[in-house]
Amino acid sequence: MNQNTRSLFHFLTRVSHLFQPSNLRDVGQEKRAQVDMTCKSQRLMQQAGLIHPSNPGCYYYLPATVRSMEKLVRLIDQEMQGIGGQKLDMPSLCSAELWRRSERWDLMGKELFRLRDRHGAEYCLGPTHEEAVTELLASQGTLSYRQLPLLLYQITRKFRDEPKPRFGLLRGREFYMKDMYTFDMSEEAAYRTYESVCQAYTRLFSRLGLCIVQVHADTGNIGGKLSHEFQLLADIGEDRLLVCGSCSFSANVETMEPGQTDCPQCQEGTLVESKGIEVGHTFYLGTKYSCIFNATFNNTQNKPAVTEMGCFGLGVTRILAAAIEVMSTEEAIRWPALLAPYQVCVLPPKRGSKVDEVAGLAEELALSLGEALPRLRGEVVLDDRTQMTIGKRLKDASRLGYPYVVVVGQKAAEETPRFEVICQQTGETTFLSRDGLVDLLRCVETV
Repeated sequence: MNQNTRSLFHFLTRVSHLFQPSNLRDVGQEKRAQVDMTCKSQRLMQQAGLIHPSNPGCYYYLPATVRSMEKLVRLIDQEMQGIGGQKLDMPSLCSAELWRRSERWDLMGKELFRLRDRHGAEYCLGPTHEEAVTELLASQGTLSYRQLPLLLYQITRKFRDEPKPRFGLLRGREFYMKDMYTFDMSEEAAYRTYESVCQAYTRLFSRLGLCIVQVHADTGNIGGKLSHEFQLLADIGEDRLLVCGSCSFSANVETMEPGQTDCPQCQEGTLVESKGIEVGHTFYLGTKYSCIFNATFNNTQNKPAVTEMGCFGLGVTRILAAAIEVMSTEEAIRWPALLAPYQVCVLPPKRGSKVDEVAGLAEELALSLGEALPRLRGEVVLDDRTQMTIGKRLKDASRLGYPYVVVVGQKAAEETPRFEVICQQTGETTFLSRDGLVDLLRCVETV
C-alpha cells in the first residue's frame, strides 16, 4: 500500500465502526416500542439509531444525526451571513431580573424552566433571548446610525417545559434553534430587514427541497406588530392553517374570525383548512424591548433614538424531523439531499460468495471516490458487514436513506467492471462503469 492510498483511509467510514445502535430488523422490539412512538419521523429515527430517548421530551442525538444537523447549521449560516448576520453565543442561563423587566417572567407561566443558585438568585433556562440580546446591546453604549442595521444570531439549545412532549424531535423540552435579533434605525428600515430575513428563509427551504407556506401568525407572548410562521404542510401538524386557492394569502386560524372561509386579500378565493408543522417564525417587534432596556443609537441629527427590533427563529432539530416526516415512506427514511449524513454507501459482496474476489475492488472504489471527487471526502461509507447478504444490507441502506447505493456484485468481476447504482430518491437502478459512476456523482451537492 503506497502513501497516497494510506492517506485516503482518513476519508473512508465503515458501517461496522459506526455508533448507530439500530433496531432495523428487530421486528418484535419495533412493535413494542411503537406504543410510545406518536409519529413516523420519531419511529424511523429511533429504529435507525439516529436518536435515543433520554427522558420525556429529551433525546440523545447520535453521530449520524449530528452530521445532518451540522450540515443544516452550515446552510443556515450561509443564508444568515449572506444578509449580513453576525453569529454569537449567549448564555442559556438567563437572569430572572431581565425577564421581570419585560414582564415575561410571569407571562410565560409554567413553560419556563426556573431555578435558583446557591445564593438564592433566580434564573431560567432560555427558551428565547429577546431580553438578553437587548440588554447586551444597551450595555455597549449608544450606537451610531452607521452601525445599523445590526443582525445578531445564534444557534443553540433551547428549553421549554412542554406539558406533553410528543412527536419525537417535533415537540420536545430541549431542542436546537436558530434565533436572530435585528436592530434598525426606523420602522421603514426594520420592515426591509424583516423582508430580507423572510427571503433568506424562503431560499433555505428551497435549497432543502421543502415546500413551505408562509402564513400570517399571532405574535403570542413574544409580542410585536407583525408575525409570520413558516409551515411545512403535514397531516401530523398541530397548527391549523387557512390557505387561499386563488391568491397567495394564508394564515394561522388563530388570526382569523371563527368560521371565516372567504379570503380577505383577494375577496374571491375560498379558504381551505390544512395542517402544518411550524419550522420557522418571524416577528417585527418594534420598540417593545428596546424601550424597556434602553437600546438606543445616535441618529443622523446626532440625537439618541430607540432602535426598531425584529426577531426570527428557525427550529433546527424540528426542521430535520419535519423533513423526515414529510419525505419518508412508512418503512424508509428519505432526507433532503443536502442533509443526508452520508451521500454514498458502497456494498461489497458477501464473504465467501462466488464474487468474493471483488471485495477489494469495493473498498478501493469507496476510497477512490473521495480522491476523484473531493467534495465527497467524508461522504462515502463502506458497508463492510460482509457476513450479511447484499439483500439484507440493501434493505438497511434503503431504510437509512443514503441518496446513492453502489453494489459491487457479479458485474464488477467482468473485464470492464460495472457497478449497480441505486438512486434512493427516484428508485432508479443503473449499471455504470467507474467513470460513469464518477460522472453521476459529480453532480452531487454537499455543504
